[in-house]
Amino acid sequence: MNIILLSGGSGKRLWPLSNDIRSKQFIKIFKKEDGDYESMVQRVYRQIQNVEPNSIITIATSKTQVSAIHNQLGEKVNVCVEPCRRDTFPAIALAAAYLHDIKGLSEEEAVVVCPVDPYVNEDYFVALENLQQLAKKGEANLVLMGIEPTYPSEKYGYIIPASNDIVSTVKTFKEKPDVKTAESYISQGALWNGGVFAFQLKYVLKKAHELIDFVDYDDLYSKYETLKKISFDYAVVEQESAIQVMRFHSEWKDLGTWNTLTEAMEETTVGDATLNETCEGVHVINELDVPVLCMGLKNVVVSASPDGILVSDKEQSSYIKPFVDKIDQRVMYAEKSWGSFRIIDIEEESLTIKVTLNPGHQMNYHSHRNRDEVWTIISGKGRTIVDGMEQPVSPGDVVTMEAGCRHTIIADTELQVIEVQLGKEISVNDKQKHQLER
Repeated sequence: MNIILLSGGSGKRLWPLSNDIRSKQFIKIFKKEDGDYESMVQRVYRQIQNVEPNSIITIATSKTQVSAIHNQLGEKVNVCVEPCRRDTFPAIALAAAYLHDIKGLSEEEAVVVCPVDPYVNEDYFVALENLQQLAKKGEANLVLMGIEPTYPSEKYGYIIPASNDIVSTVKTFKEKPDVKTAESYISQGALWNGGVFAFQLKYVLKKAHELIDFVDYDDLYSKYETLKKISFDYAVVEQESAIQVMRFHSEWKDLGTWNTLTEAMEETTVGDATLNETCEGVHVINELDVPVLCMGLKNVVVSASPDGILVSDKEQSSYIKPFVDKIDQRVMYAEKSWGSFRIIDIEEESLTIKVTLNPGHQMNYHSHRNRDEVWTIISGKGRTIVDGMEQPVSPGDVVTMEAGCRHTIIADTELQVIEVQLGKEISVNDKQKHQLER
């Protein structure tokens, strides 16, 4: 199966666990059989490989998410990187050009596109294989997956099929309606549009060339920032008449709000949290190193992270976005390709960060113009390279780098470091990368 997973968007509806860098699909809240937790992207990636181990999986994403994807899925995963966010049509066009021009897929290949974050069982991915086979037949230019609706939702677009068959031609395609209109659609046999569709590669490449002036993948990438922001639904689906839809009736949840996310949690608490016996319908996710105690609460979600603390009625949590938009704060936690960092103290002329490097990984070899740095090793073993000089480090070692000094750190085991940045101008933009000659 050739599958494109769309990994986009920011995470404001699931604040404070998500932000502009750490979107909802990277939050580790799903408990595995071994007791560890996995994120939505890890869960979906694992499920695809369980159903079809030889699947070619490509993740279409923005630059800000690449580090988190590599951190959670490894360096070998195929990633088609958008230079900037331009909505789903440009993203899918770029991914199609990437598969054809860079990965060498034939224009006749059938490809399935789906979001990276649905909460589903493995029968969903069996259905995706069937969707791909329908696209391969070529009886329609697009084959959509229609989700059997469970209530008249305003959150989804609606697909109205021409018949009640499992696979049907599409009579009409409607974007997100109000509740009353949604009820009318459902009475006509409408299905939710779950953002899943399949096509032969040549179809989307043709559409892309019709709507965008470009030669190949490299040319499209170079022009990407100039492209109009438009969804695939508006640019392609609503303009296409030769569409089929395949019904899917099984577990499917869009975990876009705290209310829906907590419904999928197997446990009421993740992290250090205690609920007394009078709590009802309470879920707690705590990423901090301090305990959370809840008493006498009803239908509440509590979420604590380095970025903030949320205490909300579950129903009201759906309306969080405008309030989060008003919060002006730097990102306090992020995953990188080499590990992760968490800011633990901010002062006027200093910044203190806890850095965790994964075994075998290292930071870029870099320097700073306006700040000094001090590394204190607190656990693990590794090596530092400072102005070309390599030395081993272990717990208790302290390494000092003055402004302009080139430096990196390499983890031989998992390595935890306290980094203190010192200077009058501490900025994320004050970083110059260098070539490391060894």
